[in-house]
Amino acid sequence: MDLVLDSLSRRVRALHSLYLQATETMDLAHVNHVERPGVLPIAFSLFHAVQIEDGAALMLGAGSLVWDDEWARRLDLAIADHGKHRSVEEMTGQRIGDWSAYLDYQAAVFARTEAWLAGMDPATLGEVVVAHPLPESLASTFSARVAGPEGITRLDGVECWIYQHGLRHMGEIEHARALVGLGGMTS
Repeated sequence: MDLVLDSLSRRVRALHSLYLQATETMDLAHVNHVERPGVLPIAFSLFHAVQIEDGAALMLGAGSLVWDDEWARRLDLAIADHGKHRSVEEMTGQRIGDWSAYLDYQAAVFARTEAWLAGMDPATLGEVVVAHPLPESLASTFSARVAGPEGITRLDGVECWIYQHGLRHMGEIEHARALVGLGGMTS
């Protein structure tokens, strides 16, 4: 396996291990807790990060979405949306209804992403997946800042949309864990 793809695969697996460690010690009371108005519940960060990874993997060539109507029914979300284009005020209402179903969805997304990375041809990492000019939905994102002169490559997409985005929300989750009486997980 190519050095870059090997490193990327290990980083994504490590990221996933943080989510698994976090979710092993939480329940719905922790996840759905709202500290105060304007502060998103852990439910938002968890579902948002995993559903964005699901969609990003689709855009990057990993196959079809894991998410479907059956998952939507099983998770019983208060807001059946990852919330990327919604306000904080709207998304403070996010709640996960079925914790076990969420854990199953998270596991399915992570397994699909890891299997896809393990089977990826390293030569495809440089392929442009979104060419310039970037669509409005991406033009103000971190990945737009990372994009090269041709656009966003598959490597950029994995690093930004899966790895960096997942770490960003893991930071929120670790902070929120402290607010609900659970400790942090890394130093």
